[in-house]
Amino acid sequence: MNPKNTTQVPVPAHDFRVLLSPTPRGARLARLLAVEWMRTRELPYGTVEAAEHVVAELAANAATHGRVTGRSFRLGLLVHADALRIEVTDTRGADLPRQPGRGLLLVEALADRWGIEPGPVPRKTVWAELDLPHL
Repeated sequence: MNPKNTTQVPVPAHDFRVLLSPTPRGARLARLLAVEWMRTRELPYGTVEAAEHVVAELAANAATHGRVTGRSFRLGLLVHADALRIEVTDTRGADLPRQPGRGLLLVEALADRWGIEPGPVPRKTVWAELDLPHL
């Protein structure tokens, strides 16, 4: 591969994205990395704790239900305007949950908004947003 011909999309300094193995260890690492990233950005205490649970549930779902051998899942954390957006993308886009299970019910309770975006094939992204308090 010629490095001159590769294109990389720059990630804004305030965003975080990482590929992780679809295993319990990868899900745990997603939670730990997310907490560290949020704390270094000094996000409010209650937001960090709620987001930690949301990341844990979404990453566990990706590692359990979205697992495809040899394909990683992606964790994304983005701060936009007045909200923290958590995105977990796996490679099992055809498996959209018909009814939220216990984990997604927890996400629904903790997040201000959440949803599922299919594609591009074979992926799907489950996202959640937590409003940031005005300081």
